[in-house]
Amino acid sequence: MPTKAPGTANSTPKVRSLWRNRDYLLLWSGQTISDIGGGISQTAFPLLVLYITNSPLAAATAGTIRVLPNMLFFLLAGAWVDRYNRKHVMLLCDIGRACSLISIPITMVFHSLTIWQLYITAFIEGTLLVFFGVAQASGLSQVITQEQIPAAMAQQEVIEGTTILLGPAIAGPLFTAGPFFPFLADAISYIVSIITLSAIRTPFQAQRNRLPRHLLVEIKEGILWAWKQPVLRAVNSLNAIAALINPSSTLIVIVLARQQHASTSLISTIFVIGGLGAITGSLLAPLAQKFLKVGQTIMLVRWLFALLWPCYLLAGNPFILGIIEAGLSFVDPFEDVAYFSYRLAIIPDELRGRVISACRMFTSISNPLGQFLMGWLLEIYGPRPTVIIGWLVLTLVATLFCISPKVRRAKRPEPLA
Repeated sequence: MPTKAPGTANSTPKVRSLWRNRDYLLLWSGQTISDIGGGISQTAFPLLVLYITNSPLAAATAGTIRVLPNMLFFLLAGAWVDRYNRKHVMLLCDIGRACSLISIPITMVFHSLTIWQLYITAFIEGTLLVFFGVAQASGLSQVITQEQIPAAMAQQEVIEGTTILLGPAIAGPLFTAGPFFPFLADAISYIVSIITLSAIRTPFQAQRNRLPRHLLVEIKEGILWAWKQPVLRAVNSLNAIAALINPSSTLIVIVLARQQHASTSLISTIFVIGGLGAITGSLLAPLAQKFLKVGQTIMLVRWLFALLWPCYLLAGNPFILGIIEAGLSFVDPFEDVAYFSYRLAIIPDELRGRVISACRMFTSISNPLGQFLMGWLLEIYGPRPTVIIGWLVLTLVATLFCISPKVRRAKRPEPLA
């Protein structure tokens, strides 16, 4: 169970600041640096593939290989991090990612880099990212108190927004200085994460009192537990539908901006504005927890998505596109903080990895399918019909959230004794 700070047994507990939690600060700082490093290499990866092959298909193949482990290993990763020491899993993942990425500059120095090495590196990086992410999400609640969960979830969103902002901004100059520099920087960021993780004293899991069973049995247990929770079942199912649409916003913005003859730098500025919106929303999201229940927050965000989405049709210039992108990015963390805090608080520690991985499977399947379908619609019918179809789907999702009684009544769980 989560470690309780002194005084949490009182009727009016005083929430201890995250910034006074030594182990959380170590975890947060290491993850921030490694995530920014990951954003740098993720941006540079297709650039490097194009640099050595001049093939857009090869670049797309590398991108597909990198996300393929999301569908292959999420459930397995959940069972592993519930069975083994989560901190050790994270350390092994960071060591593996550092070694795989450092191989790129080494082989470039000896002029022996091949596209097959990049494919293998992409698969290793994507696989270890899955295991690291599930272990980190599962172990977080052991480092903080239950009252600190919303603030910690908000900081996760801040890290994501910062990565979106800084990753591409740093990757470009580094790649220009030398194609191997982005990957060297990412490898160094993982070494920093290894150091900070090693310094954390708090165990990332409660004491295990039973012998491990067959992995498939344990995976099934996590899936069934998640499915029997009405709020998790409803939110995961409806988010899977929404995930068919939401990830395509990037492609829609690019297509609309190019129709308006926007330069590459101007298109990048649009996404920088979106990143600023995400960071601002992440900082304000914990405040909403004081005024809105979990279900109310989810419904509000879903309707804001449905209302903002058709504004793409009214965007007559790149500046307006940036405002729309900032608006969508601003409201998204409010739902993420509310729902992820709720989910983390109700899952027993011994099931946390399996349940979180089962929940993530919903969107990990929908995301690539949705990007393909929306890309096909843009190619065949253009942006206007595509935006309208997306708006209809998002409106349906918002309506279904509102008619779900369990979601409407969902509120933040009481702190555990």
